[in-house]
Parts: sequence; C-alpha cells; structure tokens
Amino acid sequence: MPKKRNYLLQGARLLDPETGRDEIGSVLVMDGEIAAIGAAPSFPDLPEKLITVACGGHCLAPGLVDMRVHLREPGAEHRETMDTAAEAAAAGGVTTMVGLPDTDPPIDDVALVEFVARRSREIKKADIRTYAAATRGLAGKEITEMGLLAEAGALAFTDGGTAIANARVMQRALSYARTFGLLVIQHPEEPSLSSPGGMNSGEIATRLGLPGINPVAEIIMVERDLRLVEATGGRLHVAHVSTEAAIDAIRRAKARGLPVTCDTAPPYFALNETSVGDYRTFAKLSPPLRSEWDRRAVVGGLKDGTIDVIASDHSPWDQDSKRLPFTSAASGIVGLETLLPLSLELYHNGHLTLLDVLRRLSLGPAAILGLKAGRLAVGAPADLVLFDLDRPRRIAIADFKSKSKNSPFDGRPVQGFVLKTLYRGRLVFDAASS
Repeated sequence: MPKKRNYLLQGARLLDPETGRDEIGSVLVMDGEIAAIGAAPSFPDLPEKLITVACGGHCLAPGLVDMRVHLREPGAEHRETMDTAAEAAAAGGVTTMVGLPDTDPPIDDVALVEFVARRSREIKKADIRTYAAATRGLAGKEITEMGLLAEAGALAFTDGGTAIANARVMQRALSYARTFGLLVIQHPEEPSLSSPGGMNSGEIATRLGLPGINPVAEIIMVERDLRLVEATGGRLHVAHVSTEAAIDAIRRAKARGLPVTCDTAPPYFALNETSVGDYRTFAKLSPPLRSEWDRRAVVGGLKDGTIDVIASDHSPWDQDSKRLPFTSAASGIVGLETLLPLSLELYHNGHLTLLDVLRRLSLGPAAILGLKAGRLAVGAPADLVLFDLDRPRRIAIADFKSKSKNSPFDGRPVQGFVLKTLYRGRLVFDAASS
C-alpha cells in the first residue's frame, strides 16, 4: 500500500484547466493536499522529510476524472476487479473513476453503494465512486429510491449500457431526480432499432454481411429525452455520443438553455467503422464505430464545447467473450490506460488546446458530478499526473495493468506518456519502477 508522503514537484509545466494556468513552476504536496504552488525558493517552512522530484519541464496537471468505467466488481471479477482497475487507472493518470451500476447484482440499493465506497477506502489507489441504477434491477420498469441512494454516495443515476427505453419511466426518472437536484445519465440508443450483434449500418456492414445499427437509433433517443428534459426540468447527461445528428441536437438544446451535458470516448474521435476490418471483435463497441463523417463531427463537438467530457468507457472483457464470431462477441474495449494519450491526439493534431483537452478529462466531469477534483489549487486534494507530452511510443496491450486486454489500439503510435501519478499525496504509479 503506497504511503502518504510530502513531495516537492519541482520545475514542471503547471497546467490548470480551471484558471488557465500554463507556466513553469513547482507544487508542494503536504498531508495529501496541495500546500503551495509557484517558485520553489519562495515556499516557506519546508518540512524536513521532503521528497523532491525533478520534473524536467514535463506537464503536471490535475489527475484525470473518468466518469464512465465498467468496474465488473461485484460479479465478474475474472474480467476486472476494483483493485486491478485502480492499478490501470493509476498507470493512465486517472485519480477518480466512476463505476457504472451494471454489475451482478446491479447497484440499486444502499448496501452496494456503500460496498463500493468501502472498497475504495481499502484500495487507496484512486477515488472510486459509483452511479446507482435508475431502475430496479436495470429492468427499465420501476425507478429506484434515488434520494436514499444519493445520500449513500451515488453520484448520478443510469441503467449503464442499456437505454431507459420506456418514455414514461424516463419521464418519472427525470422528474424524481429533479426533486433532489440529481443527474440522470442515458445510453442513447433506441433498442428496437439496434442489434446487439451488429456494427454501424452502411456499405461496410453490407459487404461483411453483418446486421447494421442505423445511426438514427441514437438521434431518436436523444431527441426524445431532450423533449422530456424540457417538460420536466430534469438534468440529463448523454453518454458516449457518436453521431453528427445527436451532437447537433445537443448543441441546439444547450443554446436553448436546457440542463443537458454529454460525453464521448476516444474510439469515436480516433477510429471509424473501417477499423472493424475483417470482423475484428476488438473494434466492436456500443454504440458502434461510426462513419468518417460522424467521427469528424465528434471532433467538431469537442472543439466547440458541445461535448463536455471525454470518458474512457472502460469495458473489460475476457478472451472468451471477445474471440467469438462478430455477432456473438461482447461490445466494448478497455480504455483507462489509453485515455490520456489518445485524447492528446486532439492537441497534437491541432484540434484543441492542451488546456481544453485536460478540461474535458478532469474539470469538466468533476463539475458535472459535483466533485472536488480537476483543479490545481492550494487546498485541493493532491491528485496529480505528471506526463511527457511529446514522448513517442506505441500502445502495447501486453503492458496493461488491467486484467483484460481487449483494445483495438494495440501498436498504435501515440505521443504522451504518464510518468507519475499521485493520489491524495500517495505515489500510486511511477513509470521508472513499473
């Protein structure tokens, strides 16, 4: 178990998406918090037991906040545990992650919310939080006791990778959540128009003989829910948007002042449907990889601020679940350890500033979920990531800390390398010793 220590992180490029700080300086970490920021010689009363880290001008930023992670515990620990997910998170610079409730059993009662909090305190490698199910048993029929679950620590309410398909149930969820000032998160896919075994509909799906998932399934669900938000005043967050039409609808809703936010995941701006190739199940996602036109629209949504957050959508699967015929294989990829380098492509390709990338990875999700994270400020938790912005490398899934290795990015060249991760003043990852 890593110990809490006092650190002087000296000579780093300090990046704070909240204030716009981008300058060379140092950070003093004491008792798990940021004690001072600035020029190291001006720090008063430095403690005797102080570990000085020469940062060499590398980037020091708030630890990433990943608001969409399938933890698999309880119920599928052979795919991932909270402990291995925390190891993967630390290697990826993620210091806060929020688990989806689609575990076994689903997280729909207070005892299971408290179980996640207890495991987080035991592991002490990341702040592990959880959502609670929006409907009992994720069945989409009866809403849960949101007030009690929120008091126990649930950050928001969602049925995970399953859409709340019944409009009346979604209306009740938004209305009830509004009573308590809570957030509902939706998987934007009309189930009657989708196929669990398919890929994005179009020429490639036809050529491969695979069932197609029409992009209209996403916009129909998004537009329906935006109407319900307008009727109820409830707060809605749309998960992993992947189509131009859905992004446009959310953009218009924001312009009207509706309380709606959204996120996307790296595959939707880093890949398109051609990555399925010859039935590559490691490129099977939900929602599926879209057309090149939609991929560019996702980049555009990130550039203009329509898309608030980049989340990993970390979905670990064992080999037996992925090495199957495409229509039978599970959907989803691991993403905790590739979240930062793939997101940095948006900076290296000139689409976003570095601070804008970091805002969507830390401050953005923290603000939506009401977390005290994502800031480089005195008194803030010492959740920090030190990374080399320009170091070239190739992604190697064999080196992943995650139990599962299902990623289509194996061998992809990237720029960006996590050097160290601190969580609450504990050094939880050090590339030099890993």
